[in-house]
Amino acid sequence: MAVRAGWTGPRIPTNTKVLGGTNVDLLWFLIIGLVAGWLAGVIMKGGGFGMIGDLVVGVVGAFLGGFLFRALGLSAGGGLIGSLIVALIGAVVLLFIVRLIKRA
Repeated sequence: MAVRAGWTGPRIPTNTKVLGGTNVDLLWFLIIGLVAGWLAGVIMKGGGFGMIGDLVVGVVGAFLGGFLFRALGLSAGGGLIGSLIVALIGAVVLLFIVRLIKRA
């Protein structure tokens, strides 16, 4: 196997796409989900579900919040704060539904 002069090895992409975004976008999505899940637990006066549980509640809440906002024709604006608001509202709604089901 001959190596060309000036060859530096395989190219490693610096902007790898993950689910339509970058790795950094995924990291921010998870951080926002964690914060939203934790805040929802505080707002709903619960003990929380631990770090992983809060992350799951926040991420699922972010999807739920996005769906609700689109269905109602609302927008929280773009950026970090808008994303956090949508995720938080979705997480609060999700916790409310989960607690209703637990009582039944």
